[in-house]
Amino acid sequence: MITLKNIILRRGTKVLLDQVNIIMNPGERVGLVGRNGAGKSTLFALLNGTLHEDGGEFSYPKQWQKAEVAQNMPETDEGATDFVVAGDTRLMAVRAALAKAEAAHDDGAQNDHAGDEHASGMAIAQAYSDLADAGDHDAVPRAQALILGLGFKSSELNNPVNSFSGGWRMRLQLARALMSPSDLLLLDEPTNHLDLDALVWLEAWLKRYAGTMIVISHDREFLDSVTQVTVHIDNQQLTRYGGNYSAFEILRSQQLELQQAAFSKQQDKIAHLQKFIDRFKAKASKAKQAQSRVKALERMEKVAPMLASADFNFEFKEPANLPNPMLSISDGVFGYLAGAKAELDDLLPPLPGEGEGGGTAHQASPKIILRAINRSVLAGQRIGILGANGQGKSTLVKTIARDIPLISGMVTEGKGLSIGYFAQQELDVLRPADNPLEHMVRLARETGPAARGEQELRGFLGSFNFSGDMVKQSVGSMSGGEKARLVLAMMVWQRPNLLLMDEPTNHLDLVTREALAMALNEFEGTVMLVSHDRALLRSVCDEFWLVGRGGIEPFDGDLDDYQQYLLDESKRLRELANQQDGKEESKIVAPVVIAASAVSTRAIGTFFINSSKEKPTRVPQKQQRELAEAESRLAGLNTEKGILEALLATPLKSSEIADTGRRLKQVADDLTTAEELWLTLSEQIETAMYS
Repeated sequence: MITLKNIILRRGTKVLLDQVNIIMNPGERVGLVGRNGAGKSTLFALLNGTLHEDGGEFSYPKQWQKAEVAQNMPETDEGATDFVVAGDTRLMAVRAALAKAEAAHDDGAQNDHAGDEHASGMAIAQAYSDLADAGDHDAVPRAQALILGLGFKSSELNNPVNSFSGGWRMRLQLARALMSPSDLLLLDEPTNHLDLDALVWLEAWLKRYAGTMIVISHDREFLDSVTQVTVHIDNQQLTRYGGNYSAFEILRSQQLELQQAAFSKQQDKIAHLQKFIDRFKAKASKAKQAQSRVKALERMEKVAPMLASADFNFEFKEPANLPNPMLSISDGVFGYLAGAKAELDDLLPPLPGEGEGGGTAHQASPKIILRAINRSVLAGQRIGILGANGQGKSTLVKTIARDIPLISGMVTEGKGLSIGYFAQQELDVLRPADNPLEHMVRLARETGPAARGEQELRGFLGSFNFSGDMVKQSVGSMSGGEKARLVLAMMVWQRPNLLLMDEPTNHLDLVTREALAMALNEFEGTVMLVSHDRALLRSVCDEFWLVGRGGIEPFDGDLDDYQQYLLDESKRLRELANQQDGKEESKIVAPVVIAASAVSTRAIGTFFINSSKEKPTRVPQKQQRELAEAESRLAGLNTEKGILEALLATPLKSSEIADTGRRLKQVADDLTTAEELWLTLSEQIETAMYS
């Protein structure tokens, strides 16, 4: 178990945890909650060993293996699959041990050192046994299952890590952490870079995790789904609650009510005692009783008042006007022009039949994502935009926000349309070198009939928790939550009548998310919302649009129905992929014998038929023979590989294990070579047939 006894933790001179005591049991899934800055990440630093306690005792089982998501952005040309496989620290250690033992064995054989050769042979045998235990045989499929589950396409499995954008590289870091065998899994905001389909998959994976898990998250439905214990950090203390986040809210509310009732009752008692003391302390006949009550007051253990932190609240101003419709899209084609900056999560291959130019007036070749869109947005609508990863949600929002141009078609805006846009990447609309006050001064000049005074702007920023010196702090040095609050402040100032919000909650704590939900519900204009925060979607949206398969359709259902849709869509894509694989196989090689009655005796031979062609082309005998030999070798090697793997699973002498392991490695290498030869021959035949 994890034990914290009288722990004190500081960051600089600030005490974040003061004399805290808590126990977390093996196998528990714990949600760690609290305001931004309360000390959640500092506690994680204690748990992962990067920070030591300033006082008290911290302990956990020393044999436990820990895994966590690295917070640094990976910079490597390594393929995505290899990068994730390397997260299996046990497997990597065994592979390193095998390489070392094999090198020592080769060195002993060359120098005729029998003793060294025997010892290294034993080490090789042990390493091969350990490889089997570490799951070397299925490491790649396990890694790729994680990568695909987090939203990557199968065509991206071996792409270099550096070829992905920042958010996708952080998904690879998450996959790498999940790949690592662990007894303790530490997850700090794992949902920040995920969309809803990847989030649903992650929840299912974490529910099956057998070790102890501690997760920091501001997504209440995610916490409800994957945790069973909640630890709350508040006022330098840790309080443990049995149950998920919703249970914690109820229990804490009851606790605060009881505490306030006890405090009020005690205050009444203190007032009664003090009144007696004040009345009789000067009378000699009552002096003893008065002194007794003074001592009772001193001995009394004071009940603290209910210290609920000041809530953060804001509201959107009433729009100056409400055009209806807000906007109309006619025959809209959405996407990016060639060479334009595009978000990786929105790029899809053009649909079959789309040639260069895509039929648009632009000379540049466009990347078409959505086509033939005819939709209207009405005053007062609350639209949740749903869609699996990469289907075009952000492209839709960016185009409506005038951030990227429409490829073709028309977007007709209502008279007086005023858009407030929250970009998925806050810095898309912020200037890192400028401070909040400079942002507001510039915005006031652009939107107001007259420049506003600095004091008024400072007061406005203060309502969004930017007070004192914070208004002069550069945006680039701010936390994600602070940047998000600044974007919200700028949106409120503009007095929009249409809010376009693309993942606004990524860096917001639970209190700020609640404030945002309240503000959106009270907003009198129109809301279009992309979010993986299901609580926010449920609270704010009363209708949904589904972006997928190159189009936009109304989604007739709620978020539970949408999760089922994601499962059905995943199944459909798997079946489609299997069908495509079958077609590709039929194109490559389908040997048949043409009957003598159909052709002359001299024409009898093996033909290769492409399923998309009606007329087969004769393949030369030499190529037939080479391909047949390659297929025969592949079959033989696969058979031998299966026999060797089965043999390693039986009791063998150490020398036999070493010999079998070496042969298995050689067979695996030969298989790789043979598969490459078979593919090369198949491609040559394919080319020769239809060139």
